[in-house]
Amino acid sequence: MLNDLAVEAREALRGLAAALAGDGGAAAALFEPGGYWRDLVAFSWNLATFEGREAIVAMLSAQLVGVAPRNFALSEGVTAEGDVISAWFTFETGVARCTGHMRLRGGKIFTLLTAMDALTAHHDLTGEGRPLGAKHGQSKAAPNWKERRDAQAAALGRTTQPFVVVIGGGQGGIALGARLKAHGVPAVIVEKNARAGDSWRNRYKSLCLHDPVWYDHLPYLDFPKTWPVFAPKDKLGDFLEMYVSVMELDYWTGSTVTSAAYDEMAGRWTVRVDRAGEMLTLLPAHIVFATGMSGKPHVPDLPGAATFAGDLHHSSAHPGPEGFVGKRVVVIGSNNSAHDICQALWEHDVDVTMVQRSPTHVVRSDSLMELGLGPLYSEEAVARGMTTEKADMIFASVPYGIMHHDQIALHNAIRARDADFYARLAAAGFMLDWGEDESGIQMKYLRRGSGYYIDIGASELIISGHIKLAKGGVARIEANAVVLESGERLPADVIVLATGYGSMNGFVADLVSPQVADKVGKVWGLGSGTTKDPGPWEGEPRNMWKPTAQAGLWFHGGNLHQSRHYSLYLALQLKARMEGLPTPVYGQPAVHHTS
Repeated sequence: MLNDLAVEAREALRGLAAALAGDGGAAAALFEPGGYWRDLVAFSWNLATFEGREAIVAMLSAQLVGVAPRNFALSEGVTAEGDVISAWFTFETGVARCTGHMRLRGGKIFTLLTAMDALTAHHDLTGEGRPLGAKHGQSKAAPNWKERRDAQAAALGRTTQPFVVVIGGGQGGIALGARLKAHGVPAVIVEKNARAGDSWRNRYKSLCLHDPVWYDHLPYLDFPKTWPVFAPKDKLGDFLEMYVSVMELDYWTGSTVTSAAYDEMAGRWTVRVDRAGEMLTLLPAHIVFATGMSGKPHVPDLPGAATFAGDLHHSSAHPGPEGFVGKRVVVIGSNNSAHDICQALWEHDVDVTMVQRSPTHVVRSDSLMELGLGPLYSEEAVARGMTTEKADMIFASVPYGIMHHDQIALHNAIRARDADFYARLAAAGFMLDWGEDESGIQMKYLRRGSGYYIDIGASELIISGHIKLAKGGVARIEANAVVLESGERLPADVIVLATGYGSMNGFVADLVSPQVADKVGKVWGLGSGTTKDPGPWEGEPRNMWKPTAQAGLWFHGGNLHQSRHYSLYLALQLKARMEGLPTPVYGQPAVHHTS
C-alpha cells in the first residue's frame, strides 16, 4: 500500500500528465505562482529554466504539441524534507525517453526538472546496444578489429568526413567525444598537445584536483576504486590518455585548427587543420569549442611590463617551482592558482609574495567536502546507495534561481565551523569575502568562474607569514620590481600573473571571426548582476552545452562533473540533428554581452 507521501506524489503526477495532454495553461496552474521548470532538452531542445507560470505557459504553448509527452510513472521512493515532497518519475516524448523530478509544496509544484535520457529510435552503444566486437562466421582474409580501426582512422578527414569537430582535447572534449562515439556520431577531437592528457601534465608541478574523486568520474568509465580522493595532475593526464584509447576516440594530437568558416547555404563548416604539418580540410555540420570553461588566459596590460628584466609569465604557463630557487617571486592574484603556486614555491624555499588586489572567498577543503559535497559525492554517499548518475540529477534538479539559498545556509555552517581559521586569516591581513549575497564558492564559480580558493594548506602559510602578503592594485612594473598603487615596492626577479581567464568566445574570434564571436556573445555566467556576471538574468550558464546564436557552433566545458553530466545533453542534441529529427529550440536568450 502506498504511503501518504507516495499517494500525494502519484496524484500530482497524474494531474501533471493530464494537464500536459491538454493545454499549457492547465499545466502551469499546477505550479506555485513563482515555480520553476528546468528543462534539459526534453521539451525545449535547449537547456533552459522557465520561472513563473507565465514563462511556463509560453514555453508549453510553443512546444507542447510537438513534444507529445506521455507514459508518466513514478520511478522510485518518494521523500520529504520539511514541507517539501520530492519525487522522481519517468516519461516519454514523441522521440525520447526522459527522467523527471518534482518538488511539491502545499499541493503545488515548486520545482520541476525534465531531462532527456535517450532517443527512442536511436539507441546508444551501452547495455543491450553494445557492439558484438567479434565477427562470427567464416570469411577469408577478413580484417580484424585493429585493421578496421586503422582503416577508419586513415580515411577520416580524407575520404570520410566527421559530423562534428571538437576543438580542444582536454577533459571536456574527451568526455563529449565519448558520448558522441557511444551515440554513433562521427566526430574528431583536435588537440594541439602531443598527447592526450597534456593539458593537465603541462600545468604547474604541484597541481592536484580540488574536487574529490566521486565528483569527477568520466562517462561510462569510473575511476578505479583505488583512485586517490584528489587526483594529481599527471595521474589524471595518464587516465585521460588511457580513456581516449579504451573509448576508441578519433583524437588528433599535435594538431591545430587554423581557421573555421560556416557556409549558411550548405549548412556546414570548412575547418582547416594543421595535423603535425599535414594540412587537412574538414567539412563538419557542427563544431564544438571545448577549449576550457575559463577561456583564454587574461594577461593585463600593466604599465612598464616590457621593461621587466626577469621572467614574467601567466599562471597557465607556470612550469613549477624548481627553476626559481634563490629568486624573489611576486604572484599577482589570490585565487586557486595563485595560492597553489605560492605554496609550491615556499615548499622549495623560494621567497614568494602574493599580491591580493580584491577580496577572495576561502573555504577549507575538508569542510567543503564534508558539508558541501558529502551528501551526494562521497564514500558515505556511495554506501547509502548513491550513484554518480543519481547524484548528478539531484544536483541538476535545483534551479539556479534558488540555488543560492541552499549555498548561503551551507556557508553559514562552514563559517561557524571554521570561525577560528577565518579570524586568524583576517588578522594576517587577508581580505575575505563570501560572495555578494554570502552564497560562497558554488555561486561564484557559476557566476564568474573566479574569486575563490579551496584551501589545501596555503592559507596557514599566509597566516604564519611564510607566504608574504601585499594588498592593492599594481601601479607599474619596473625592471626588477612590482610597484603597487599604495607606493609599496616589491622587489622581483619573477612575476607570475595569476590573473585568470577571459570568455571562451575569444577562441571563436581567433579561429572564426570577431563578428561571429560577438554574435554568440559572452560564454559562462548566469546573468546575476554580480561582479563579472552582468545581467540580465538568464537562469542557465550562457551558451554552454546548448544552441548558440551561430548555427552549428556549440560550447562545452566546465569541471569534470559538468563535462560528464552535460556532455549527454549536448550529444543528444547533435545526434538528433544528424538523424534529421525536428529540434525546435525554445528559450534561446538574446545576446547582451560580447565578452
